[in-house]
Amino acid sequence: RKSTSGGCFFLGNNLISWLSKKQNSVSLSTAEAEYIALGSCCTQLIWMRQMSADYGMESGPFLVYCDNKSAIDISKNPVQHSRTKHIDIRHHFVRELVEDKQVVLEHVVTELQLTDLFTKPLDFNRFVTLRNSIGICTCGFE
Repeated sequence: RKSTSGGCFFLGNNLISWLSKKQNSVSLSTAEAEYIALGSCCTQLIWMRQMSADYGMESGPFLVYCDNKSAIDISKNPVQHSRTKHIDIRHHFVRELVEDKQVVLEHVVTELQLTDLFTKPLDFNRFVTLRNSIGICTCGFE
């Protein structure tokens, strides 16, 4: 079964882009699926950095939240371990971005992971909480 990558991208407090994409390969672990999702998000960030530069906007390191500590550890550790050697080399560019300090990875508790809106079914209360967190609201016509 293929996993779904999700991401939401903010400029300040404003949501400016999002993604929800079925991954191309079947992951053998949750950590691998999250690591691949980090890669998808980072490709979008690289594009956004270039676009910002085209408009004369400088940007520092991007802060990326991930709710999987193992995926963060894989990104920060350049040593190939037996548990990660099967991951396709193309996904490891996240490590380069972390090493070059273009991306800073930070752990977020699962309950606050905004990208869950784009990757899985949620109960009503969690959906409303996360939806409000990205600045989307309903318009009442009463």
